[in-house]
Amino acid sequence: MINVTLKQIQSWIPCEIEDQFLNQEINGVTIDSRSISKNMLFIPFKGENVDGHRFVSKALQDGAGAAFYQKGTSIDENVSGPIIWVEDTLTALQQLAQAYLRHVNPKVIAVTGSNGKTTTKDMIESVLHTEFKVKKTQGNYNNEIGLPLTILELDDDTEISILEMGMSGFHEIEFLSNLAQPDIAVITNIGESHMQDLGSREGIAKAKSEITIGLKDNGTFIYDGDEPLLKPHVNEVENAKCISIGVATDNALVCSVDDRDTTGISFTINNKEHYDLPILGKHNMKNATIAIAVGHELGLTYNTIYQNLKNVSLTGMRM
Repeated sequence: MINVTLKQIQSWIPCEIEDQFLNQEINGVTIDSRSISKNMLFIPFKGENVDGHRFVSKALQDGAGAAFYQKGTSIDENVSGPIIWVEDTLTALQQLAQAYLRHVNPKVIAVTGSNGKTTTKDMIESVLHTEFKVKKTQGNYNNEIGLPLTILELDDDTEISILEMGMSGFHEIEFLSNLAQPDIAVITNIGESHMQDLGSREGIAKAKSEITIGLKDNGTFIYDGDEPLLKPHVNEVENAKCISIGVATDNALVCSVDDRDTTGISFTINNKEHYDLPILGKHNMKNATIAIAVGHELGLTYNTIYQNLKNVSLTGMRM
């Protein structure tokens, strides 16, 4: 997790800190004053019903190393200690996360889709974990607050960051993609969730495709090539390698079922690479194919990918 001084934070984001506190160390970040550990940075938000600034004094008393404080907010007379004055605490959290991500400088893999985000994220981690130090989004920390908090959990030596990106409307994934600037962007599929907000499956495809907006030059976009609604958006992706996966024969990676039983599914990629997956469901074959594509892009051998997928364990999965 983040472990820096306030002086370093001051050099990364627009803020004001008293000179006497600049050498104070920060070890981790929390937005919950009830989960303070020694030297954590506490970040309060102004909610509709509760203003988190009410808990700054208690957080500092409980051992927080410092706290953000939004300018223009009435100051609690009991607050004493390292305060980081910012224009907006949410914006400052996001700025800090982006600066820290650049500092750690891992390969960033961003994952979105109507279904299968968590499964695909787990499979990618499984494929990569023996060759790289990998950190993935925990739970559903996939929005404008959760994603920055996930980034700030990265260790200094993290080599791969797998970030799940969720949304309920347009421009939300665009914001997250621009914040994280992924090396590899993934869309698992297009379903019907959020139809009430986005109007149609076409709208959902458009919103999910925002994940490519922040994609680094010469990055890679991996997507469900069996979904025709994604094709117009693929054509808009510039300066990136686009890899389609699916069962249709016009995909770059074509997956086909060899066998399935009560223990899992066996399948082949492009009639060459055979894989055994200890998980049921044809849809999971496609999720695994995305993970295989990521492994290919990062230079892993067939044997490494095969063995790691064969032993995959999913979030919440009981073996």
